[in-house]
Amino acid sequence: MNFQTCVNIQKEWDIVGARQLGRDRAKEIGFGTVDQARIATAISELARNIYLYAGTGKICFEMMNDINQKGLLVIATDNGPGIKDISQVMEDGYTTSGGLGAGLPGVKRLMDEFDIISDPGKGTEIRAIKWVR
Repeated sequence: MNFQTCVNIQKEWDIVGARQLGRDRAKEIGFGTVDQARIATAISELARNIYLYAGTGKICFEMMNDINQKGLLVIATDNGPGIKDISQVMEDGYTTSGGLGAGLPGVKRLMDEFDIISDPGKGTEIRAIKWVR
């Protein structure tokens, strides 16, 4: 059974809420503490990007239950300005906020699957999956 829960990102405190809910879901699915931390870190990055660049959006979690594996799908969506050059933001060290630039490449490394769709002027959707090993 796949059910989805979401956290609206509207203020900075919502980043913490999304991170905690994601960690709780990861624990329920059966991830160990290291992977729970990886997932929570990825969620923090995605939620912070929504807050900083789009203003508002949401982070949703869906438990994946395939025939031979379980996992957590994290979906970050916003109606912000979108990303003009996805290949640029996927470069290590690229930053527009003055941060460390771990950003989206860091999320991609922390998760097992990563997909980004962005429409400049309309928003961005990022889907990332971590599978239980």
